[in-house]
Amino acid sequence: MDEADVIEALLRAPATWAVVGLSGNRARAAYGVSAYLQQLGHTIVPVHPSAETVHGATGYARLSDLPESPDAVDVFVNSSRAAAVVDEAVAVGARAVWLQLGVHADEAVARARQAGLVVVQDTCPVIEGRARGLG
Repeated sequence: MDEADVIEALLRAPATWAVVGLSGNRARAAYGVSAYLQQLGHTIVPVHPSAETVHGATGYARLSDLPESPDAVDVFVNSSRAAAVVDEAVAVGARAVWLQLGVHADEAVARARQAGLVVVQDTCPVIEGRARGLG
């Protein structure tokens, strides 16, 4: 499956997305992107050290605190912290990792792919979804 097919599948199939870095700060990109994911029919789970409830969804401090494995992990953290998030996504049994625009963790991405996860890097679900006529 090429990246375009992976993106299409992730955006179209309803799933649970853990959004790492999502807080109640409306000025942050994660806030709008998570609302868009909900609009597409996905369940979002905020993951942020403050464990805030966002868009009506209960927040958790870490991926390892989630009661169930997410289908996808959307990474809204600095590239210097992204590798740890990707490795935690592998550890909790996620099936996919999406690294947002400007977020890179090449070695961790390779480990995730080796573990069988699908990975999208350096793009945004809103941009990709709208380009496909979604939402």
